[in-house]
Amino acid sequence: MKEKTLFLGAAAILLLVFVVAMMTYNTGTAEQSAQVVEQNRDRLVRMHSPTLGNAQAKVQIVEFLDPACETCRSFYPFVKEMMAANPDDIRLVVRYAPFHDGSEAVVAVLEAARKQGKFWPTLEALFASQEQWAPNHAPQIGLVWPHLEGLGLDLDRLRADMVAPEIGRVIGQDLADADALNVTKTPEFFVNGEPLPRFGYEPLKALVDAALAAR
Repeated sequence: MKEKTLFLGAAAILLLVFVVAMMTYNTGTAEQSAQVVEQNRDRLVRMHSPTLGNAQAKVQIVEFLDPACETCRSFYPFVKEMMAANPDDIRLVVRYAPFHDGSEAVVAVLEAARKQGKFWPTLEALFASQEQWAPNHAPQIGLVWPHLEGLGLDLDRLRADMVAPEIGRVIGQDLADADALNVTKTPEFFVNGEPLPRFGYEPLKALVDAALAAR
């Protein structure tokens, strides 16, 4: 009985040490991320970045996304809900982080659609049909086209615009900025220049709510 008590006591101590170590690690990681962002604040938003919402909104959410990312697709409605609940107070800025092989071509579709004023409908159509054109998280540009029908896009013009040098430069700049900001996964969010303390919808909502209340 005594040995069992000693074993349970030792296990409890080890668990406590692990929890404290994880809390310390997470705190250190969050502080390090904040320092990286502070040193590269000018890389959060570029003139070419697609935006949605009031330009003078008190809260700005910067999201690095990959159109083939399943989690990006899942988070998109949540972000839209937050914006709908706070009209004029939240602005969304999209940055590209096409980490999946083949995603750069899909980003080029988005940028070419933006030239026709159809960025947001195209993004939503791609998210809605993601499982069809990115089976097993493997984007296939040839499977994208049927899901763009009905959006009022000139698809011939879109295909020509996709290969424009300026679109390649946009993608290259966003990837360089993602690297500088230590963005290694998608989606990655920054709220008024502050990175999430940990990944998840609740941390994102808490950060947005705090920013809304602070001003």
